[in-house]
Amino acid sequence: MDDKKREMAAFFAHVSHETQNMCFIEEGNGVNQESYCNTTATQYPCNPNKKYYGRGPIQLTWSNNYGAAGNAIGFNGLNEPERVANDRIVSFKASIWFWMTNNAHRHMVVDQDFGTTIRLINGQNECDGKGSDMVANRVQFYKDYCSQLGVAPGNKLSC
Repeated sequence: MDDKKREMAAFFAHVSHETQNMCFIEEGNGVNQESYCNTTATQYPCNPNKKYYGRGPIQLTWSNNYGAAGNAIGFNGLNEPERVANDRIVSFKASIWFWMTNNAHRHMVVDQDFGTTIRLINGQNECDGKGSDMVANRVQFYKDYCSQLGVAPGNKLSC
């Protein structure tokens, strides 16, 4: 039962961080965003008229993630990425898909390791000394949720 509580705490800690406490459903509030087209992901070719910046509670980013999420949950992710911000059902389905598909949940249930979930979600921008303030923010959210759920946060909280 503690593992499930830690996993819920981790999921909502990332949601709280990514959306600034559920204030923003789009990265940078949707202003001046990069396209995030992954040209090496040939299975999911980018639509040149679309941008694949972060959207949703756990902000889905990159064309390959939009394409794969769309295939998994039933929307056209490559041609309608904005649905992740505009359709609340698609928004949460995409976030849960990302959490379950990218093994973040496995690390919480098996390893009780919040630090690895940070690395899986945004490690290239936050881990290894790149964004210590962002990592600290995620960890604080996680600790707060663990406290509210009455469970110890476990080991290796930082990446």
